[in-house]
Amino acid sequence: MDHGCPNKGVIITDRSRRHSRIAVFSLVAAVLIALAGVVGHALGRARATEALRADTAHRLDLFTSTAVLMINRLASIPGTIELNQDTVALLSGRGDVTTSTNVNRFLARLNAQLGSDAIFVADERGEVIGSSNAAQQDDSRLGEDIAARPYFQDALSGFVGRHFSLGEAPDTPGYFVSYPVHDGDRVVGTATTKISLRPVVEAFSLLGKPALIADRDNVVILSSQPEWLYTSLAPITVAQRVDLELTGVYGHHRVTQFPLAIRLGIDDPALGLDRVVPAQRSGTVTLPERLVQGQVLNGMDWKLLVFSDLADVRRQGLIAAALASLLTALVLTLALYLMQRRRAARLIRAARDALELANVRLEITVARRTQALTQTNADLRREMDERIRTEATLRATQDDLVQAAKLTALGELGAGIMHELAQPLGALQTHAGNAEEFLRRGDVASAQGNLAIIGGIVEKIDGIIFPLRSFLRKSPAKSEAVEVAQAVQNALLLLDARLRAADITVENACDGFVTPVWCNPNRIEQVLVNLIANACDAMQGSARRTLGIRAELQADGDVVITVEDSGPGLEPQQIDRLFVPFNTSKQTGLGLGLAISRGIAREYGGDLIAQNRPAGGAAFLLRLPQAQSRRTAWTSG
Repeated sequence: MDHGCPNKGVIITDRSRRHSRIAVFSLVAAVLIALAGVVGHALGRARATEALRADTAHRLDLFTSTAVLMINRLASIPGTIELNQDTVALLSGRGDVTTSTNVNRFLARLNAQLGSDAIFVADERGEVIGSSNAAQQDDSRLGEDIAARPYFQDALSGFVGRHFSLGEAPDTPGYFVSYPVHDGDRVVGTATTKISLRPVVEAFSLLGKPALIADRDNVVILSSQPEWLYTSLAPITVAQRVDLELTGVYGHHRVTQFPLAIRLGIDDPALGLDRVVPAQRSGTVTLPERLVQGQVLNGMDWKLLVFSDLADVRRQGLIAAALASLLTALVLTLALYLMQRRRAARLIRAARDALELANVRLEITVARRTQALTQTNADLRREMDERIRTEATLRATQDDLVQAAKLTALGELGAGIMHELAQPLGALQTHAGNAEEFLRRGDVASAQGNLAIIGGIVEKIDGIIFPLRSFLRKSPAKSEAVEVAQAVQNALLLLDARLRAADITVENACDGFVTPVWCNPNRIEQVLVNLIANACDAMQGSARRTLGIRAELQADGDVVITVEDSGPGLEPQQIDRLFVPFNTSKQTGLGLGLAISRGIAREYGGDLIAQNRPAGGAAFLLRLPQAQSRRTAWTSG
C-alpha cells in the first residue's frame, strides 16, 4: 500500500472533473458563437437587402416618372389629327393628289414642331397613305402595310393603340401610339405617332444597374444589356413564337428565352416585383445571386425590371456574422474570466485560511525568534530603501552627465554658432538703422520694407538657435518613434559651422530612409552630435576629410546608423578601451562622451560599437530597435 500520497485519487478526480467542465464549456461556447454568427448574418443581410430595396425603389420611381413623361408628351398627338379635314377626306377616299400632298405637308410640319420620329395615317386596310416622312426616300412609310400591327388593330376598333415595334424601314425601335380617325360615326382609318425610345435607353443610367423593359407579350424590348434584347421572360411556345413573328413587331429578330429563370409572376397586373433570384448557371457562365425589383409604367403596357447584384448584401451579412460571433466570443471570454476569478478567489481564501492556521501554529513555536526576524526584516527594508535611493541617485547622476555632455558640446559649438549669428546680427543692426532713418524722413514704405527684411533676418536667427535650444533641453528620456533622417539633419545643423570651417565633405545617405527607431529624439541627437564631433577631431590632420552617414535596416529588425570618417582609424588596443569612462586621447575633455553615448543606446535596447574601415578611417555603428517592432513587443508584453 502506498502511503506517500494519500490524496492522489482525489487530485485525479478533481482534474477529470475540471477537464470535463472545460470540454462542456467549449462545446457550449462553440454552439453559441455559431448561432450568433447565423443570426447576425441573417439580420445583417436583411438590413442590407432592405437598404438596397429602398435605394432601388427610389431609382425606379425616378426612372418611371422620367420615361413616362418622355413618352406621354407626344402620346396625344394622333388624337388631334382627325381635326384636319384634308386627312379625313384622304382616308375617306374623297381626296386627290393635291389632298395627299397637303396631308403629307401638314404631318411633316406637325412632326417637326413636336419632335416625334414620325407621324403617319393608314386607311382601313392598314396601308399607310400619308406620312410626315413622305419626302424621305429611305423612310417615307408610304405604302407600308401595318394591318397586322397591334396598335393599328386597336385603333381601328375604336380604341387607343399603344405598342412597341421595330417597324420596317429602317430597323429602329419605337413606341407607336395610334388613334382612330372618324368621318362622322365611322372609323375611316388611323393616325399613328412613332416616339423615339433613345431617351428612354439613355435614362437607364439613372438606375445604375442592369435593367430591362418588357412589353405586354413579356418580350424584352429595351435593356441596358444588349444580349437581353428580344428575349421572352415567360416560357414561349411554338405557336406564340409564330404569332409574334407574323405581327412583325420585332422585325427580323427571333424571340428566344430570357437567360435567367426568374419566375416572377409577370402576368400579375399588380406586379409587386421584389424577389431574390438565386445564382444560376447559363451555359458555361455562372450568374450571381440578384435582387429583382420592378414596376409597371403608368398608362402603358410595359414592365420595368431592375437586377441588383447582392455582392454587397452578402458582404454585409458576413461582416454582421463576424461581429456577432466576435461579440459573443468576447462575452463568453468575459464570463470565463469571471468564473476563473471567482474560483481563484475561493482558492485564495482557502489558502489564506490555511496560512492563518499555519501562522498561528508557527507563532506558538517561534515566539522567541519573532524579535530577531522583525529586526532582520527592518534591516532588509532599510537596505531596500537605500538601494532605491542609490538607484535614483545613479539615474540623476546619469541625467546630469548627459546634460553636462550637452554643455560640453555647446562649448565646442559656441564659436561656430557665434560666427553664424554675426552676419545676420550685423545685417539686423544695419536695417534697423535704415528703418529709423526712413521713419525720420517720413518714408513709411521704405521703412516697412526694411522692417520686413528685419523679420526675415529674425527668422533666420531663430532657425540657427532653435536646434540648439532643442538640443540643450533637459527633458525626460521618454521613448517614441524618431525619424532617423530628421535626427541626422538636426545633428548636422548643429555642427554645420564646424564642418564648413574644417572643410569636411558630408555624405549623408539618410535622407531617403523612412524606417523610424524607438528612442528619445533628444538623446539620439546627442549621440549623433558626439559621434560627428569625434569624427571631426579624428580628421584634423587628414588631407582628405569626408564624413559619411548612412542608415540600414537589419534582418533582425534593428536599424544601424553608421558614422564613418576618413581619419587615421583606431589602434586595436584603443578600440577595447574606447567606451571606458574617463579614457580619452584628447588634450581636452573628460572621456565620458562615448561611454554616455553607449549607455544611451543600451538604455533603449540598442548598442554602440567601433571598428576600422577597410578603406581607412574609423566607423561607429549605432544600433537601435525599429519603432514598429519595439511598439509591438511592448504592446504584446
